[in-house]
Amino acid sequence: MMMVSMIKRRLKEGKTYEDFRRAWFHTTGFGIDSDSYIEPEPPLGRLYTVINAFDPREIIVIGFGPEISPEVLESVLNIDVEERLDNPLDEVIEPSIDRSFGVLVSEDDFSPKGAIEYQKPSVSGVETDLKESGELINLVKREIETASARRDKKRQEIEGSK
Repeated sequence: MMMVSMIKRRLKEGKTYEDFRRAWFHTTGFGIDSDSYIEPEPPLGRLYTVINAFDPREIIVIGFGPEISPEVLESVLNIDVEERLDNPLDEVIEPSIDRSFGVLVSEDDFSPKGAIEYQKPSVSGVETDLKESGELINLVKREIETASARRDKKRQEIEGSK
């Protein structure tokens, strides 16, 4: 199972999406092998940025992470912590950020025309083990809290040394 993140930020008055993008853009990749001839679905390591049609100052970034394990989560979150410390967004976005992280438990295709029969939750054709999902959700929560605390501590150290 994979982790999914949805992060909503609001641009400060007078700032543009391009201002955000220049500050936000990652200069270090997450280390997901792209040399494989198999294209993972959804494309892992790709982040999708959405501008809210009803509030163009709201920027939503959606990301699909790799298979969840403590080692992979720690590696990816460490890269993100360092990236935000090296490239802070404080000049571009409002202080309040809405963060949602979770575990992908089902992908459903409702595109066919006509009636669709109920199907159990599954990802890439593999039925979801909801007990395992609960354990992974707890792991994601714990690792993100740890990474956030580490980021906040480093940020305080940086600000304290100024």
